[in-house]
Amino acid sequence: MDVDTASLFTGISKETRQKILATAREESHAQSSFLFCQGDPARHFYILSEGRVRLSMGEKGLLAHVVSAPGDIIGWSSLAENEAYTASAECRAPVKVWKFEKSQLDQILSQDAVSGMVFFKHLAMLIGRRLVNSYQATLSVHGDREPRSYG
Repeated sequence: MDVDTASLFTGISKETRQKILATAREESHAQSSFLFCQGDPARHFYILSEGRVRLSMGEKGLLAHVVSAPGDIIGWSSLAENEAYTASAECRAPVKVWKFEKSQLDQILSQDAVSGMVFFKHLAMLIGRRLVNSYQATLSVHGDREPRSYG
């Protein structure tokens, strides 16, 4: 997967996109390793190139989401100004990712406000999709129950 084609970068000026991509590091991770754990300082975000990453929350590691499509974002907590990751990211297969440092991204986007707004609109859309998927998963487990009124 060419990281330049990730949906997060669609609509960003060519110059700004090149600056962002120049900061990226390609990494490989073995199956069962972690990109980060819940509570770790949120300083990076990742774009999946290949593999599967399981995002889980809590001490029991309850499943929150599985990331498996090239171009998907992992670690958006860092982009949402969270000080710590809200989930753990476990590699469920050998994984290749592009790793970006949040502070470098902030510096680049502060020099191009239009691209910054486009970037964060794409991020909001991605987070919104995950939220809808989470709602659908909850409904599939609990059913579509109507509130009851006894009054």
